[in-house]
Amino acid sequence: MTEKVMDSHITHVEDEKDTKVVQVQNVAFADALSKQKSPIFTTRMFKLYFCLLIATFNSCINGYDGSVMGSINSYPQYREYFGFDPLAGTPSTGIVYAIYTIGNLVGSFAAGPATDYRGRRWGMFLGSAIIIIGTIVQATCTNIGGFMGGRFLLGFGVAICASAGPAYVAEMSHPAYRGTMTAIYNTFWFIGGIPGTFVPYGTRNIEGTMSWRIPVWVQMVFAGIVLAFVLFLPETPRWLIANDRHEEALDVMAKYHGEGDRNSPIVQLTYREMVEDISSTGSDKRWWDYSQLFNNREVRYRSMLVISMGIFGQWAGNGPVSYYYPQMLAGAGISSHTTQLLLQGFQNVISFAGAIFGAIFTDKWGRRPQLLVSTSIVVVFFILITALNATNLATDSEGQPTAKNPHQAKAEIAIIFLFGFVISAGYTPLQALYPVECLRYESRAKGMGMYNFAVNIASFYNTFVTGIAFTGAGWKYYFLFIFWDSLTVVFIYFFYVETKGRTLEELTEIFSHPKPVKYSLQKAQVVVHGNEGVTEVLDKAQAA
Repeated sequence: MTEKVMDSHITHVEDEKDTKVVQVQNVAFADALSKQKSPIFTTRMFKLYFCLLIATFNSCINGYDGSVMGSINSYPQYREYFGFDPLAGTPSTGIVYAIYTIGNLVGSFAAGPATDYRGRRWGMFLGSAIIIIGTIVQATCTNIGGFMGGRFLLGFGVAICASAGPAYVAEMSHPAYRGTMTAIYNTFWFIGGIPGTFVPYGTRNIEGTMSWRIPVWVQMVFAGIVLAFVLFLPETPRWLIANDRHEEALDVMAKYHGEGDRNSPIVQLTYREMVEDISSTGSDKRWWDYSQLFNNREVRYRSMLVISMGIFGQWAGNGPVSYYYPQMLAGAGISSHTTQLLLQGFQNVISFAGAIFGAIFTDKWGRRPQLLVSTSIVVVFFILITALNATNLATDSEGQPTAKNPHQAKAEIAIIFLFGFVISAGYTPLQALYPVECLRYESRAKGMGMYNFAVNIASFYNTFVTGIAFTGAGWKYYFLFIFWDSLTVVFIYFFYVETKGRTLEELTEIFSHPKPVKYSLQKAQVVVHGNEGVTEVLDKAQAA
């Protein structure tokens, strides 16, 4: 019988006499993995899963808001209460959306210091506390100023959680399964997004303000779970080592990564690497110091990948792809508002399935192939959608776009659903995982704040430019995304490093190499003799 650990393509063998020749990304890590079996169904591993689950609820918060506001914004009860136009968008409705993003942008600068100062746990605690305060302000408000103030606080708190949460998950995850464990973090956006659609669906017929206040109150559920449990979780060993608490760090690693054994191969390897790589006097000790994001070639390369990942994830076209969705629904004969809300909910379900699919297989595929293949498929989808819109859109007597052919309209709806699956499989798992992997410990919290800032700048563009662009250019605006996504494929191919199969600290040798991409793709050929570990390196030129 064999058990495969996908991180390094090492095969663990129960018969110690069995010998295998395998290719690995890092010899030391492969040696530790082959010596120490890491079963996923043990009491200690389930305790680790609980710790990661609490941190992962941070991702639900953003997902819920992203869906709930899109739903209640169409409610006549909501629009009437705040004096918005019953049908058309107004500057005020745009500002309600924008103020959340502004809070997120401002909060990005507080996220790093909040996550570094007392640890990842206290960062999550502070962020969720601010979110709860913002929810209370928003749900009890009597005017638009109060509603917007609550949304600003909400965005501010989410920015802190969005930095502390992924950092905690990546740093606490078992090294053998870090890829999948951290990739699952961002898939929980849909755990928030799905109820963010169906809760408003359930309250849509309630008379008065409770139709929209109830969905807003539910916003505090996920933040409340984090607030209630997070301080009972262990702090990450990397933060403990950075703050000279080595014994505590070893205890945490032994409990969650070594089945209680401080001397287990994985615990000893990762502890040595952390001690060598993590500085006790780094910029994480100085709230104002962002220099380690830009002060040499290695960290500038890391920061370039982090920022580009934030932009690519937002500008891949997952919003604009459905710009003519209402017209396609009408063209397909789907005019019921209830049915449209249900379809929006099911679209989230399909995207969630894609995200889970991508998270499970990220360590098998690798980060580069996952991004390259999914983005290439997205280019094909955009070509098809452009062709369908070019041949199916017409202008009605009121000057509004409408679909001519119901069959083509149904085809476009199907492509939009498939698009959601593919983009979620390729990008959603990696939007938290890849930036965390690219950042050194000392700059990880501030770097995630920088990543969140880039995400929100790109999102701000999507919110305010997309409608204007489609009004001016119509379906031809899709040509921009065909070009942009093609450019993204080229950029990823030439600049994105492969991060699977190594510990977080071992990634330093990739970024410090003169040719990071080429070095990250190299593998060493080794002999693994049963449970004795790596007994011989056959291809020493590529051994790390």
